[in-house]
Amino acid sequence: MVGDSLRNANIPLLLLSAGTIYVCFAIRALRWMRFSRWMGPSNFWSVYSATLSGFTCTFLLGRAGEPIRPVLIAKKNNLSVPGMFGVYVLERLADIAATVVLASIALLLFHHHAIAGADSAFVTKMRSGGVLLVVALVAVVAFLIYFRFHGAAWLAEKLKHPSWRDGWRAKVVALLEGFSEGLQGIRTWGDLGALVGYTAIHWFLVACCYLWISHAFGGKLATLSFASAILLLVFSMLGSTVQLPGVGGGMQIATFLALTVTFGVETEPAAVTSIMLWLITFAACCVVGLPLLLREGWSMGELKQMAVTAEHQAEDAALSGELGNLEGKRP
Repeated sequence: MVGDSLRNANIPLLLLSAGTIYVCFAIRALRWMRFSRWMGPSNFWSVYSATLSGFTCTFLLGRAGEPIRPVLIAKKNNLSVPGMFGVYVLERLADIAATVVLASIALLLFHHHAIAGADSAFVTKMRSGGVLLVVALVAVVAFLIYFRFHGAAWLAEKLKHPSWRDGWRAKVVALLEGFSEGLQGIRTWGDLGALVGYTAIHWFLVACCYLWISHAFGGKLATLSFASAILLLVFSMLGSTVQLPGVGGGMQIATFLALTVTFGVETEPAAVTSIMLWLITFAACCVVGLPLLLREGWSMGELKQMAVTAEHQAEDAALSGELGNLEGKRP
């Protein structure tokens, strides 16, 4: 079915989307370099190649492969591995915030761009959800601002009690340390502007890819608006939280349901589009990332062990008393 659809698809649009995805990975690399520069110098190609290799590991191993990327970037640039996990947390915060903003915009505007045949009651509920997301985002941003300036002192106080050095509390401390370390990367208004700018450009280009891939298959898919493509992106991102290594599943199912239930697209073109979105926006990194991993001579087992070791190092750093020095590191 995919083969038949590709014979009638707009191939230039698909190729444009595939090329744009690699530009998105480059933007991720530039964003990473910006917020790790206080740890030491880094090289763009080293960060870019490690980014592609890291996302390839995520594709092949599922969510268990996510910690490998900061480890690879640290090793290629001779930087602190625990520090890289702080930058990783900051990146995830930025992407989560972008997802919420995109979802809010798409849900609030969707009523004016809905395709004929969409479930109107479902659309109304989604627009109400957009308002709730905006409120939730404001609350989270307020918490992060407070934690940025007062988090280190709070953690240092908690670490004075032995009970916070064992069991689940130790895991909580390590997680909060990652938040605190990551937020230290934002030291000036210029840093904040760069974070917002890089993140906005990245997700704008990803949304363009979703629009181009959908339009490439024609029919009702060609009537999707940019707001509809953003909403489709949000659905796929939510679905990607449940992935089978090398297979996906969650992303394709969520995209398929969004196309059929929300946009009224027929099942066959919806299935093909869901598969192609997954292949181009998620699996395409393997075309370059896998050869890079093979050239370095790393096996999947070695990379998983590296990630586990690095996570333990980050937890040890969180509990070793270094948190008490965070106040001195703050500008």
